[in-house]
Amino acid sequence: MTIKDSLVEADAIQVGVQESDWQKVIHLAASPLVKKGYISTQYGQAVIENTLAHGAYYVFDEGIAIPHARPECGVRHNCFSLVLLDKPISFADSEAADIVIMFGAQDSNAHIEEGIQAIVALLDNSERLAKLRAAHSKEEVIALL
Repeated sequence: MTIKDSLVEADAIQVGVQESDWQKVIHLAASPLVKKGYISTQYGQAVIENTLAHGAYYVFDEGIAIPHARPECGVRHNCFSLVLLDKPISFADSEAADIVIMFGAQDSNAHIEEGIQAIVALLDNSERLAKLRAAHSKEEVIALL
């Protein structure tokens, strides 16, 4: 299943989100995945605790955050969630990000290989990133993916 298929199936695309608290953004990203039963309610909190303990290692220079936790933190089904923020924010003391892609993987290999590789392939295109940032609806985002 592609990221696009996963996002559509989970109804996990949020566009134009106005939020300046990174912890709330983590919970927002987790929310549709919890609702579908793909991750437990503890998964978002595990991401926050990892960030507080180890820093926001998942924020990249391009303004992209890929928050995630280990499979045993509550992943029931491989999944993705996308939050496009109105304005970039810092996660802990990281660089600012406005594209947030949470993912959950059921095993450690999928966690690294499939999850991150799929996201990098999707976002390794500056034109697509600019169009994502300019999107005003879920439908626009789906068309770009």
